[in-house]
Amino acid sequence: MQTTHDVSDTLNHLLEICRDGEEGFQTAANAIEDPSLKAELMQYSMQRRDFETDLVGALGTFGETARERGSVSGAVHRGWINIKAAIAGKNSHAVLAECERGEDSAVEAYRDAINSGLPTEVAPLVESQFEQVQRVHDRVKFLRDSFKST
Repeated sequence: MQTTHDVSDTLNHLLEICRDGEEGFQTAANAIEDPSLKAELMQYSMQRRDFETDLVGALGTFGETARERGSVSGAVHRGWINIKAAIAGKNSHAVLAECERGEDSAVEAYRDAINSGLPTEVAPLVESQFEQVQRVHDRVKFLRDSFKST
């Protein structure tokens, strides 16, 4: 079982992952011309904002607060920094490939959090978010592959 400090670190890391995802999906949506794909990516951005709200609430149950945003090097590690390079050409496949890389980082972070022994107060939230992150990852990968030939 994690200590309160460990739980705070874990939830703050997930919060950073969600912040990156919110911004990354929004940036990707703004680069995409296809209206239905743009709407789907914006939906994922809003989902991550909702996740952030839930994680901040979970931190509060332990008397903890959300940390300020992390460093740019942390964003690189979390997988979303290359989205800006991909949007330069407005190539849907390239943009979706970068979204998938960001989602790879999110899946890994959530998997690590679940395996860290979270207390029962937050484990169901993290597991539920993980399932949704995994579904989005798989959907983004499918979309990326469908735009490969275009």
